[in-house]
Parts: sequence; C-alpha cells; structure tokens
Amino acid sequence: MTGSAGPSLTGRVVLITGGGSGMGRTHGLEFAARGATVAITDIDAAGAAETKAQIEAQGGHCIMRQADNADAAALQSAIAAIEAEAGRIDILINNAGVSGRSLPLERITPELFDEMFAVHVRGAFFATQAVVAGMKSRRDGRIVNISSSFTMGIGNNASHYTAAKSALSGLTKSWAREFAPWGITVNAIAPGLIDTPMTRDSIGAARIAELGAEIPLRGRTTTQQEISFAAMWLAGPEAAMMTGQVISPNGGVAIVGI
Repeated sequence: MTGSAGPSLTGRVVLITGGGSGMGRTHGLEFAARGATVAITDIDAAGAAETKAQIEAQGGHCIMRQADNADAAALQSAIAAIEAEAGRIDILINNAGVSGRSLPLERITPELFDEMFAVHVRGAFFATQAVVAGMKSRRDGRIVNISSSFTMGIGNNASHYTAAKSALSGLTKSWAREFAPWGITVNAIAPGLIDTPMTRDSIGAARIAELGAEIPLRGRTTTQQEISFAAMWLAGPEAAMMTGQVISPNGGVAIVGI
C-alpha cells in the first residue's frame, strides 16, 4: 500500500470521478491504502483500467466504469451501476476536470467555455445528485469537491477554468447547508500548483519547476498525495463538524481567512 499512517476508512466506499489518471488515480491509491473500497469513473477506459490494476496490485478493491463527466445521463447510469455493485457510496470525490490551457480571454471559444462548465460544474452537480439519495437514507455521507487556488486570484489567464471552479466552490457552500440535516458534509479542496499531466499540458514542465521554486513554503509544488491526505481527512470521522469549507494546500502562495 502507498499510504502513510492515518485514519482507517475500512468499510467505506468512495467514488472518485476522473480516477483514471493524475490526481484522481492518486486519490484512489491512497483511499485504498486506508481500507476503502474504491470506485472510479473516467472518460478514458484504459486509464481507469490501469488505476484499477494498480489498486488491486497493492491489495485493494476497485470498481470502475467508463463515463464522460460531461454526459449527465451516462455518468448517472455508471454511478447507479457502481452503487448496485458496491451496495452503497459513502464518499464522493468530484475530481474530474480538464485543463484551462492558460488561455487569455480572447482565445476562449464558446466550445471551450461550455466544456469547462460541462465537466467541472454539470458533472459534479449530477454526480452529487446521483449519490445523495443513498446518503440521505443512511443519514451520513461525505462529498469533497476539487476546486482550485485559481479561485483565490492566483491564476493568470484561463478565466473560463477559474469561473467553473468558482462555481464548484459555490455549490460546496450551498450543498453544505442543504444536506446538513442528513449528516452529510460537503467541502472543497482548492489545490495550489501541482505537477500533474494536466498542469504539464497547460504550462509545461519548465514553468512548473520555475513557479514551484517561488512557493514560500518549502519552495516546491504541492504533491498529489498531499491533496489526497486532505481529501481523506475531510472524508473521515475527524472532520465530522467540518462543512461548507474550502481548504487550500498551496504552500502560502495564497493566504485567506477571516
């Protein structure tokens, strides 16, 4: 197992959208390392199969379904199949995303704008809709949305990406109030700079290294595992009274609060 010591999640079922690569794959490996049954959806069936293989190679259990996060009907169908197989979904990580490609406003087409909201906002909205009935029936559940530190004014260009991630942060707060009477918590993580395939596609490895060296805390990028550790804490019993919050592991690039 890859995970470090931490709270056990044995007996819990976690669904991770976009679990076929990058941060989603890391979430899957780390949740499995703490005993959770992992379910993943991804538009890339081969990537999802590779994540499943890696989880099972380290002794975990993984369920996978191919689904486009932008296709609400297909996504909800995949989630229904996962819930039927697993028996329940206790934790939802709305992780699926696409790169903003560091585009200035003038180069953002209607198609790119719509893609951002379809994947990040519609996808999270209808994935949450698909799992929340079961969570309400059990009066328990954890929802973690992956937002971005771009929503805190860190980003340069990619305003369509920032707008979509800001909407996701807004949904976090709205759902936290709405679902609180059923014991369901909803929080978001707004990662700082992370070296992922998506980030490399957006700005390149050299720029990631340059920006990482400028981060006040430790002069490096945040790791994918560090985001997974935050997600596992929010999904675990220690965070029972944490809801409606956006936390940002970003190394001090943005410091926000009361």
